[in-house]
Amino acid sequence: MKDGMKDAGLESYARRTKGSRLVRILLCTSAGIMVLPLLMLCADSLMGSRELAETCGAVLADQGEWAGFRFFPDYPTLRAYVRLLLDSPEYFTAFWNSMLHTMGVLAGQLLTAVPAAWAFARFEFPGKKILWFLYMLLMILPFQVTMVSGYLVLSGMHLMDTHGAVILPGIFSTLPVFILQKTFAGLPGEVVEAARLDGAGNVRIFLDIGIPMGMPGIFSILILGFLEYWNAIEQPMTYLKTEAQWPLSLYLPQMITRETASAFAASIVTLLPAVLLFFTGQEYLEAGIAASGMERSGDLKNSGRY
Repeated sequence: MKDGMKDAGLESYARRTKGSRLVRILLCTSAGIMVLPLLMLCADSLMGSRELAETCGAVLADQGEWAGFRFFPDYPTLRAYVRLLLDSPEYFTAFWNSMLHTMGVLAGQLLTAVPAAWAFARFEFPGKKILWFLYMLLMILPFQVTMVSGYLVLSGMHLMDTHGAVILPGIFSTLPVFILQKTFAGLPGEVVEAARLDGAGNVRIFLDIGIPMGMPGIFSILILGFLEYWNAIEQPMTYLKTEAQWPLSLYLPQMITRETASAFAASIVTLLPAVLLFFTGQEYLEAGIAASGMERSGDLKNSGRY
């Protein structure tokens, strides 16, 4: 009897071990496939013009052939990076345009999305459900649907072909409000009620309790917002016509036809801010997303809404 149970346990353990190994193999394979383009980009950015033409020339010339791949160049050089960083003023113009667009949107979202999410989460007011429904409707609509109406509004405000045409619509994005509303709604109602009994007003509660306890959600919208608007293509392409106003997302494709080696180096430099921000704030991002999904029906009854 005991031997049979022991054999069954060993067999179950072997199946679990085999399944675990299979999952690890699949995950490692998927990770390798996702990392491969980045490795190719890094290797190509260290190649000279002749070596780069040998590996990627057929693809760049649209000859219908496969690109070659080398984990490390035969003759590595930093010439592309030197030329990019020391002799490419147009790249730095596009870089600062991207910074201006992204930082402007994030600063505006902090001033609008955070108070709006707090109001939706902690207050009751007439038309709240209808307004929240409109927020959700706007959130699921793709940019192509709202492009014409946005174009007309910005044209009427004389903002076309300016940085404000990209920054202003992004400030009033609905996704940050959705994430923060879930975060604020999940805050313990007892803490808020205790602060109110101590004489704290609505503004004091928002500043001293809501913002500190909602920091994971706030960090998560900042990280997600940076990744979205740093790589935005459709909005700048639609609203900006002057090349001097273009961000990196529009300028980089133009570099391929001018200087291929510098284009690969520029892609690596452009990736660095987003990669560093993601790895620095990964814990905040995970905590914010987890906090936004922790709201349950029971939490709603005890959330302490005013």
